[in-house]
Amino acid sequence: MHLDTIFFDMMVYLLAAVVSVPIAKKIGLGSVLGYLIAGIVIGPFALGLVGAEDADVMHFAEFGVVIMLFLIGLELHPSMLWRMKRLIFGLGGLQIGVTAGIIVLISSLFWLNFAQAITTGLILALSSTAIVLQTLSEKGLLQTRAGRHGFSVLLMQDIAVVPIFAILALLANQVATSTVADTTVLTNEGWKNLLLIMLAVGIIVIGGRYVAHYLFKYIADTGLRELFTATALLMVIGVAIGMDAVGLSPALGTFLAGVVLANSEYRYELENNLEPSKGLLLGLFFISVGASINFNLFLDHVGLIIGLLVLLICIKFIVLFVLGRIFKLSTSQNLLFTFSLSQAGEFGFVLVAFASQNAIYDEFTSGILLIVIALSMLITPLLFIVNERFILPRISHKEAKELQQDSIVDEGNPVIMAGFGRFGMVLGRFLNANGINTTIIDINPHNIEYLKKFGYKIYYGDITQADMLKAAGALKAKVLVIVMGDRQQIDKLIDVAVKHFPHLKLVVRAVDVAHGLELANKKIESFRQETFDSAVALGSDALRSLGMSNYRVHRAATTFRHLDRKFMDNLRQRYGMNDPHFIMETRKFSEHIENILLLQQKHPYNEMDCAWDTDSMITEEKENQE
Repeated sequence: MHLDTIFFDMMVYLLAAVVSVPIAKKIGLGSVLGYLIAGIVIGPFALGLVGAEDADVMHFAEFGVVIMLFLIGLELHPSMLWRMKRLIFGLGGLQIGVTAGIIVLISSLFWLNFAQAITTGLILALSSTAIVLQTLSEKGLLQTRAGRHGFSVLLMQDIAVVPIFAILALLANQVATSTVADTTVLTNEGWKNLLLIMLAVGIIVIGGRYVAHYLFKYIADTGLRELFTATALLMVIGVAIGMDAVGLSPALGTFLAGVVLANSEYRYELENNLEPSKGLLLGLFFISVGASINFNLFLDHVGLIIGLLVLLICIKFIVLFVLGRIFKLSTSQNLLFTFSLSQAGEFGFVLVAFASQNAIYDEFTSGILLIVIALSMLITPLLFIVNERFILPRISHKEAKELQQDSIVDEGNPVIMAGFGRFGMVLGRFLNANGINTTIIDINPHNIEYLKKFGYKIYYGDITQADMLKAAGALKAKVLVIVMGDRQQIDKLIDVAVKHFPHLKLVVRAVDVAHGLELANKKIESFRQETFDSAVALGSDALRSLGMSNYRVHRAATTFRHLDRKFMDNLRQRYGMNDPHFIMETRKFSEHIENILLLQQKHPYNEMDCAWDTDSMITEEKENQE
């Protein structure tokens, strides 16, 4: 391939990603679907900017999956694997075994022979680690119960790639045995491969535990970060080549290497150096998947392919949903778990190629399977959207009704709190510590179910409704604390409270500066920007770490809070957020407050100003005089 062709292909791939991914994310499709669509657009079926000769790009892009699994391995400690053994080996093992068994049974009823049926079942039982983890991470769902269960299943699938390759090798030997008389040579060859596999795994484990430390220390002593990056890439590539040489998945080998290095003091440096490469190569991988779809074969057998695709998703959906029930996931979490794993995985491309090279599959069967795998990955982000926008709202409402069996009792508390997430929990504990009884209402049934385990008494309800607010005791309460995370819900509740319960004093959480200005326009006197005070407090800690006395820190923080509130009130009356003068005045204010705080540091201290720290204040004053 000539240099100008390489540059042109690089430009096409990067341009496709830059154009399509932001559009896909903006309309809520996610980056993975954006990459896949970009590949389809530039592929032979559409613009034809890349063609079949770019199949090598797919192999290069698969290195993104290899790096991703290495980084996943770095996050795992063997002790953590043991703690998660019930989910990994229990849930994950059942998912692979049951799904593969059903697919094998159905495949054997059609045109596939026994070896092909087993191969198909094992390949299609796997799901896409890259798509699921990246999508869940983007949506902030990895730490949910569904996210943890899904991660455990994916981890088991990655581990299972080793025995799957071994099984495919045995099946390939059986296929060869039917045409080759001397089976002894094949058997000996199988034992030889097994010994090579054990040797390769042993080298990774021993090298990672006893050699890698000295190598990275030697490289780190040079102080050259680019050399550390080169060493990390060299190690990953070396492990991948070694695994490929013995017939194993390169991704699995690097995953094992990551697990071995999980306790290394250099793990964070490895993550920081490899993370950018992983993101770019994964994007290239998904673009290549989209570009590699053979739409001519698809059009010739569209009914068969769509039927197989629907059948695959239905089988995996049923198996996953039943297993989620067995492992006690709530309906909404179970649906998220099920929808996220109901596709085939990127390892399917590698396994199908391996099966084809070893004469398990013919060209037609492998081509059909590749399209089914690619299409199942392609529609996964769409399944997420269907679940989030059309199914989950109804399920959550149904679960909420079940939670609402305990009707709200007017306890005569002086404070009603709307919302009890991470912000409201801190506030609720503070009020409770000061002997203030609070009636807490939240709209998130999962949040309620979780917090009740810790002894919190929380009621479910849509408190933006006047009847619900009344049932919570709004007629007798004195203060309504609004700490919900949704800005629209906050504004709606304010309007309801002002209209129906004007005697309530409103204490409101402002989402950001603009929201704070809007609350001020509504004459809400008690509101706080959710991150303002914590940011000032953290800044105070930074000043103390620099050696500034407690008195000076306290004075600076108090002055900053006062001036900021006064300044914002002044700007609110004069300008809107989008007014150019607002930005200009804000910049002037930053300079103004800096001058005030610097001048204040030279101002004589008043001993009564902060009596709790007079000793450090007097000591500092004497040092300044000297």
